[in-house]
Amino acid sequence: MSKPLKILQIVPSISLIYGGPSQMVMGLSSALAAQGVEVTILTTDSNGDFGQAPLDVPLNRPVPQDGYEVRYFRCYPFRRYKFSLDLLRWLWENARNYDVAHIHALFSPVTSVSAMIARRKKLPYILRPLGTLDPADLQKKRQLKKIYAALLEKPNLAGAAGVHFTSKEEAKISERFGTNPPDIIIPLGVKSPTMPARCEARRRWGISDEKPLLLFMSRIDPKKGLDLLIPALERLLASGVNFHFVLAGTNPQDPDYEKQISEQVKTSTLSSCTTITGFVTGELKAALLQDADLFVLASYYENFGIAVAEAMVAGTAVVISDGVHIWEDVKGAEAGWVCGCEVDALTEVLQEALADVGEQKRRGRNAREYALTNYSWDAIANLMIHAYQQVLSQDFHPL
Repeated sequence: MSKPLKILQIVPSISLIYGGPSQMVMGLSSALAAQGVEVTILTTDSNGDFGQAPLDVPLNRPVPQDGYEVRYFRCYPFRRYKFSLDLLRWLWENARNYDVAHIHALFSPVTSVSAMIARRKKLPYILRPLGTLDPADLQKKRQLKKIYAALLEKPNLAGAAGVHFTSKEEAKISERFGTNPPDIIIPLGVKSPTMPARCEARRRWGISDEKPLLLFMSRIDPKKGLDLLIPALERLLASGVNFHFVLAGTNPQDPDYEKQISEQVKTSTLSSCTTITGFVTGELKAALLQDADLFVLASYYENFGIAVAEAMVAGTAVVISDGVHIWEDVKGAEAGWVCGCEVDALTEVLQEALADVGEQKRRGRNAREYALTNYSWDAIANLMIHAYQQVLSQDFHPL
């Protein structure tokens, strides 16, 4: 009998407050474990970047979770950057006990150094950039990233056994800094949640059953297109379109921007028809997805859009921009509406979608069917295991 694969998943944090990346790593680990892979997640106890208390978890020892184990390490000496010397020491001492490392995030000190250690220990590793190689994302702190890339990420990419992109579009546009690592294109997975009774979210937040519910549920970040969505909704309201808007999410890395958006909504014409929930998870999240008539995400760039996939698996039609890199999937499956990253285009598409309840429901059914077929964790785990095996079938000669 062949030995099971032993895989390390390395990620700066799996606190749910950081959104999609945390959910993805845990979902993938659980799905891999269900297929006999031995998975260990290495991560820190970070639970927010601005003074929030760390996760209340055991440190420096294995914590069993849903078929896999997690090893949490204290953020030290740079909690703001989710950096952990203890994690790196453990990796240095134990890297040879694993077959492949799957490293999630670039331009994060703990994962950058983890890739360096993997090379030194001749542990094959796959990098998942989380959209950080998108040219638009590279413009943020451009000079600092240019130096960081030259010193750390260029050699990390050059030595990688593969780069895990979650869509063809992400792979197409991503920067490699002159390197040529193999592309591994595998989407993210979603789990079909247990749905509560309908109207539970409406009752909790006092939202009328008579009004269409538009849901934004994502990180409150400039790239998410709220500067497009808010004026588009204001235009709809001014033209007499009736709806209720729910803004769900937070931003532990930029609370000032989150506060700015909250104040903008409260002082706009949307104030009387908007509910701001903050960060939601578990049953509350499922209830919002269940009650939403349309899920809206007009991001300027989104390497996958896990929130969109979650809405789809809940059977909710989506309205997304063509900056969300699964837009072709959505369009092809007739699972929602797609528009350009412009206020006019978004307003027009929202007006069209709100005008036809029957079409909302039809596209919602299509969305669920497509997501269950293409974004199921079982299917994603099979593809990922094949990728790991492909990596191991080749000689790893780190540069």
